[in-house]
Amino acid sequence: MAKRPAKKRKAAAPKSKPKGKLNAKPKAKLNAKPEGSKLTFNHAMIYARDVARAVRFYSGMLGLKLIEEFRFEGKVVYARLRAPGGDGTIALHLANEGAPVASEGVRLYFEIRELDEFCRKLQAKGVYITQMPRMMPWGWRHAYLDDPDGHELSLYWAGANRMKKTVMRAAAEAKKVGKAKRARRR
Repeated sequence: MAKRPAKKRKAAAPKSKPKGKLNAKPKAKLNAKPEGSKLTFNHAMIYARDVARAVRFYSGMLGLKLIEEFRFEGKVVYARLRAPGGDGTIALHLANEGAPVASEGVRLYFEIRELDEFCRKLQAKGVYITQMPRMMPWGWRHAYLDDPDGHELSLYWAGANRMKKTVMRAAAEAKKVGKAKRARRR
């Protein structure tokens, strides 16, 4: 019987931090694994005027976990955070001076079962919720707010409806009902 070659051991980690500017926290084990030729979604990049302030909002208010941050000349210019309930990540990147950061037509969605309680906690921390949780015609319960740079966020709970094609059919049916009601009023 042939012997297997001995396993190579990893070199011991240096005892001091490297002099580079990348400060990485230990990586959490992520569930999703890229599958070769299948496209996967990695993260959304959000441009911010003040990345440290944005990190405080997304981690301190929403509870995202800091994965890494990059500093240039002592200032945080990039950070990546992970949602505590899944593998989704966002990256925060310093916007060029004078560049607009608010994104028309783009909204970030964060799902949480205890939506109403979560929104009450945010309000207690001083976060302004532009729309408190309410049921939408497509069967999802939504709340809306803006981050410090004006990026629109949706906090929602879709539950079992999240991946069903019937969700959009329900929205189409609600639209038809609304049109029929308006027609009867005439």
